[in-house]
Amino acid sequence: MLRNLLAVLLLATSTLLSSPAGAADKTPDDAKGFIQNLAQQAITTVAQRDLADGERSDRFRRLFVASFDLPEISQFVLGRYWRSATPEQQQQFSKLFEDLQVLTWTQRFKNYEGETLTVTNATKDNGKDFTVWSQLTNSSGQPTPVEWKVHQTDDGQLRVTDIVVEDVSMAITQRSDYNSMLQGNSGKIDALLTALRSKIDQMHI
Repeated sequence: MLRNLLAVLLLATSTLLSSPAGAADKTPDDAKGFIQNLAQQAITTVAQRDLADGERSDRFRRLFVASFDLPEISQFVLGRYWRSATPEQQQQFSKLFEDLQVLTWTQRFKNYEGETLTVTNATKDNGKDFTVWSQLTNSSGQPTPVEWKVHQTDDGQLRVTDIVVEDVSMAITQRSDYNSMLQGNSGKIDALLTALRSKIDQMHI
């Protein structure tokens, strides 16, 4: 559950500190501030206990769509199967992936129990990529190490590209899960799309 909550805090608000077009290259301090503000905004905008489910979902979807490059993420998690998919299948997968993430994290937002995030360090990696280190501490005082992968886009925006919790990359984990599903269906994209639709329908029940 702690890992799930951390992912929620990360995914929800990465657009809130995005920069205007043409902004100068960001620094590690910019990336640190970005993550600090991100966690705070996630808690105040989506983790409120008195929110109706529909409103919580709408808030998260707006933040998620604005914060992440969904086509890029979809390509990564689908792996080599992305190249064999038709443009229509690619579009459908991207939309279903978005819907599934929104439903999953909206439900987990309801379980927020006051965890706190402390950003400890940040480094610039290659080009416009950053790694930000932090610790998520639960109510018992037990810290969980977390790495945040942040990228500055061509128009100057900071966007989170991955979460690494206790050395486990969520992007790579999802890629493995989707590839396993496809391998179990002889690589058929339509079979994957059908399975995702079924899962989304079940989550709505």
